[in-house]
Amino acid sequence: MTVNAAWNVWNFRRPLVTALLSDGHRVTVLAPPDDSVPRIEGLGCRFVPLGMKVKGLDPLADLALMHRMRRIFRAERPDMILSFTIKNNLFGAIAARPLGVPFLPNVTGLGTAFLSGGPLRRIAETLYAHAFRGLSTVFFQNADDRDLFVARRLVTADRARVLPGSGIDLVRFAPAPWPGGDPVFLMIARLLRDKGVVEYVEAARLVRAREPAARFRLLGAAGTENRTAIDADTVAGWVAEGAIDYLGTTDDVRPAIAAAHCVVLPSYREGAPRTLIEAAAMARPVIATDVPGCRAVVSDGVTGHLCKVRDAHSLADLCLRLFDAPPDARAAMGRAGRAKMEEEFDEALVVAAYREQIAALMSGP
Repeated sequence: MTVNAAWNVWNFRRPLVTALLSDGHRVTVLAPPDDSVPRIEGLGCRFVPLGMKVKGLDPLADLALMHRMRRIFRAERPDMILSFTIKNNLFGAIAARPLGVPFLPNVTGLGTAFLSGGPLRRIAETLYAHAFRGLSTVFFQNADDRDLFVARRLVTADRARVLPGSGIDLVRFAPAPWPGGDPVFLMIARLLRDKGVVEYVEAARLVRAREPAARFRLLGAAGTENRTAIDADTVAGWVAEGAIDYLGTTDDVRPAIAAAHCVVLPSYREGAPRTLIEAAAMARPVIATDVPGCRAVVSDGVTGHLCKVRDAHSLADLCLRLFDAPPDARAAMGRAGRAKMEEEFDEALVVAAYREQIAALMSGP
């Protein structure tokens, strides 16, 4: 199993890892190491560190990554490779092809290259077309991404399959009692411009100009390795002006969600936004942008609201609409979100899909 950060396995792939281990498989995780490695090993996995430049396209560094992955694959001799995140999907698939190892990628999002358009997008599409050529199955996290890849002829329709994101543990993320006090809006994300953080802060200013009691909280890492990252000084300035409350980072988002009346994600594009899934599972209404990924999770007007992308005024209007709604109406949205997660996003659906595909690939042509 290869991914661009060990924490990604611990946070998002743990149910799959646990299922594979319980089925009797041996699981090796290949990823850049971080402080989640001991916990991954505690599950019963082997861990192999992978040096890689996560940020941006760098032809020399990415070529070196591909050769590095091929050397590791040749040494490890896996029966199958499960891949997540952009570079691991692209260069892992290319590295595995000459070794004849079945490769199963999961397109968890399209990244900045696709969002940027122009030459970067053309380069990314060329890489995907080459990497995914000949693969029997490619998993996607939403139908919009699948349809885009099919329309651009990066993968054929018969080989593209949509999963309900990474799934959600419906027991761990149980409905939380409705909080009292003044309305609290919460955004959970890496602090990137592509996530809509700037629009969230501007919407907070607009809402608080009318409703000073409203609170806007922001939870996530600042200054991450990404070309659209927002630095800590900028965040400190927002806090100083009183626009937001910055909560830093946490290993457990549940208390923050439980303390909020609404979870917000004004992202420019998503795979299947985990924070919205977690919030809905905990019976919180959500507000997100009407973009691929978000609209797969949010039923507009039922489990939450969808605003215009890159539009702080649209976001602020929907925050105020939720602010003005009766408490019973907000709670009903939360309950509808929980029901949607139970029906469509149970992690058991994801595990079952992987088990089915692994059995098919291991049985040969």
